[in-house]
Amino acid sequence: MSSLKPGPRSGSVKPRRSSPTLEDVAALSGVSRSTVSRAINGGARVSAQTQAAIDAAIGELGFTPNRAARSLATSRADSIALVIPEPDGRVLVDPFFAMTLNGITEALKDTEVQLVLLIARQGEKEGQFIRYLRSGHVDGAIIVSHHKADALETELADATLPAVFIGRPWQDRAGLAFVDTDNRTGGLLAARHLTGRGYRRIATVTGPADMTAAQDRTEGWRLGLAEAGLEPAGVESGHFTTEGGAAAAARLLDADPGIDAIFAASDPMALGVLEVLRERGLSVPGDVALVGYDNHRLASSSTPGLTTVVNPMVEMARRAAEMLLREIEEPGSHLEPVVYPPELVVRESA
Repeated sequence: MSSLKPGPRSGSVKPRRSSPTLEDVAALSGVSRSTVSRAINGGARVSAQTQAAIDAAIGELGFTPNRAARSLATSRADSIALVIPEPDGRVLVDPFFAMTLNGITEALKDTEVQLVLLIARQGEKEGQFIRYLRSGHVDGAIIVSHHKADALETELADATLPAVFIGRPWQDRAGLAFVDTDNRTGGLLAARHLTGRGYRRIATVTGPADMTAAQDRTEGWRLGLAEAGLEPAGVESGHFTTEGGAAAAARLLDADPGIDAIFAASDPMALGVLEVLRERGLSVPGDVALVGYDNHRLASSSTPGLTTVVNPMVEMARRAAEMLLREIEEPGSHLEPVVYPPELVVRESA
């Protein structure tokens, strides 16, 4: 006696529809599976017509490539690192780093490349960054805010990992690609503006002496004073922080109360200088003129508005990421340095 199997109950769960496969994309686009794989994984090139057909099929089917399989096929991690050899406390509050992230993510928005953030941690062992970068976790690295004592320049110049520095490296080596602004001319513009307005007791608050940007801005400022036949009224380091700028300004004014202008080599330091000037009852620019460097949003929102030199961080970071992606796709591209010309934005502070 035969038995009848019960039919599906009303409202029962239907079998889940399987995700589209490479074979589905190949069938819909009229090409082979291997051609679809090459088009997706970035291997051998396919014709524009074939690529268009494959792209259309992917869109119609809602196909999502398997990232793990792609990485195995291409020997890539589909990730790049942003290396910041600075303590996380500074990275989280300095707008410089937010602008850097904005520029890099803008360059990556139409790619599947992920960004890994590497920040210095207290007590971190020397060489930990390099070991991570060489471990295959990332396809390349962007380095920002590096110092002379960092091993990054030497290690990356000799490594096969593609890398681009934001900021001129200390070493002039063929293997070190970078994007920067002409900091020396920027410092020169600041000094010329102040001397041209008749200021004669001009001091500066510098960044760390072991960073090329700080050194170049100071050299340009000194050159501008020399052109006007002036000697520096004082030089103090503010370490590119607001707190450091305030402490440096206090030292400068204690040493020479007659200072009539200050060039702060970053906008955060300029805000620290401005705070000290207010505390001492000095008006800006009536008693002391002030020029910063960066043209962050905070420069236009301060009171008075801050005269400052443009440091196009978003554009520089975007360009650095584009250069890195090119080197990853086309190894041996021999990337040339990109240096942006500076521009002085005049506001009420000077």
